[in-house]
Amino acid sequence: MQRIDTQSSDFEAQIKEVVFPAHSTDVDLKIHTKVSNIITKIRQDGDAALIEFTKRFDNNGVGSASELKIAPHKITQGLELIDAQSIADLQLAIERISRFHQKQLVQDWFYTDEQGVLLGQRVLPIESVGVYVPGGKACYPSSILMNVIPAQVAGVQQISLVTPAMNGELNPIVLATAALLGIENIYQIGGAQAVAALAYGTETVPGVDKITGPGNAYVAEAKRQVFGAVGIDMIAGPSEVVIIADKSANPTHLAIDLFAQAEHDELARAILISDNQEILDKTVEAIEHEITKMPRQAIIRESLKNHGAFIKTQNLDESIEISNQIAPEHLELCIDSAEEVMTKVQSAGAIFLGKHTPEAFGDYLAGSNHILPTSRSARFSSPLGVYDFQKRSNYIQANASAAQQLFPTVSRLAKVEGLHAHSLSCDLRVDSK
Repeated sequence: MQRIDTQSSDFEAQIKEVVFPAHSTDVDLKIHTKVSNIITKIRQDGDAALIEFTKRFDNNGVGSASELKIAPHKITQGLELIDAQSIADLQLAIERISRFHQKQLVQDWFYTDEQGVLLGQRVLPIESVGVYVPGGKACYPSSILMNVIPAQVAGVQQISLVTPAMNGELNPIVLATAALLGIENIYQIGGAQAVAALAYGTETVPGVDKITGPGNAYVAEAKRQVFGAVGIDMIAGPSEVVIIADKSANPTHLAIDLFAQAEHDELARAILISDNQEILDKTVEAIEHEITKMPRQAIIRESLKNHGAFIKTQNLDESIEISNQIAPEHLELCIDSAEEVMTKVQSAGAIFLGKHTPEAFGDYLAGSNHILPTSRSARFSSPLGVYDFQKRSNYIQANASAAQQLFPTVSRLAKVEGLHAHSLSCDLRVDSK
């Protein structure tokens, strides 16, 4: 891992590489072009193109459009194919995630001001949402929970899941999770073609208003290209964690927490910041001791080598300042004073307080959402939540008295902007008293 010291002469150049990783701005032109062609084909040919791409990219020999949608009995069959403990674990996760997201609900509000103008805001659920669920070797039931539950809490009526069935097989736990959530619309399609189908609709797949959920580079690029036709949650970059540790931290715990991020893929970022040199050195020793036990050792090594960093600071405030510059997806405060300093954190997707709170807890069972802003976007965006599945409308009602008091000002402001009809629309109502 890269070793950085805030007191080194080239610190500014080194930290700039950490804050602005090169891959975060890379755009693969080949992927862009391929995705654009796929989207165009789906828009032109609908189900026929969807079947063609599903056969080609997923090795899924669907014979007709009717096979794209998973039959209801196959969804519920997933519950019979997994063990009782897994079902109980999923049910506990559903309960905790639902409880957290219920707190995010906001209500309509209205008020009448001193001039008699009624003002207000009405909050409505988005009508339809499509959730992308990774397939292939991946199996992420937690991703289904984190996307579907806030949508359901918000009141979304139509939720469609799309997931690639590699070689025609769907993981039973994906089906079981959908069954526990009451999801009936599941389509065995993946990749950019699935995103395009959700965005524009085909004869079989209904178009939606918003698309959420993680995916590979092709899925991310497809979401980028269809944005505007539909809403999207975010363009997610590689997963990342920053850990701030003090002398009380356990080096083995720190090493494993770094691994937990690095094992996602070779582009994942795992960064340890501390004002204690001994902790940094002992964590290096723990990494060397523990890494050989990791099933995904090769991926972890590649991630830590190319995107990991150890940063030595002078004090805790400096550590937090650097973390705020990075604006990480996940931030672990493995320090004694976590509750005292947490308000100094300005930018992070999720903040894990204290030595007993690993990032993995938030991924599955804490209750908060694990779909978080990456690549410094925590500076201006938030974790996925109920609010992402709601829309708001403003209400305005002026009476005759308010018109007399306020419309002359509106008329003058409109004239300043050179908008005569705007001005006249208010003047007429004042004159017609």
